[in-house]
Amino acid sequence: MNIGFVGLGRMGMGMARNLMKAGHQLTVFNRTREKVEPLRGDGARVAHSSAEAAHHADAVFTMLADDLALEEMVLGENGIAAGL
Repeated sequence: MNIGFVGLGRMGMGMARNLMKAGHQLTVFNRTREKVEPLRGDGARVAHSSAEAAHHADAVFTMLADDLALEEMVLGENGIAAGL
């Protein structure tokens, strides 16, 4: 399955790694760009926006700090909703 994953903090990184171990292809996005690098090294695609992470995904996961971050990543300019 192609999965978009937005938010690679403490919880998100572990979840994303487990999805990759289960055989899923991930496209990841994180506002702090250096957090995507370990997953890029493991074979994940890296998106330049949350919209890009969602564009070809069968499912999109978010693991964000709070409701304001979620609103920005879903409804903001270049948000997930724009990529669906």
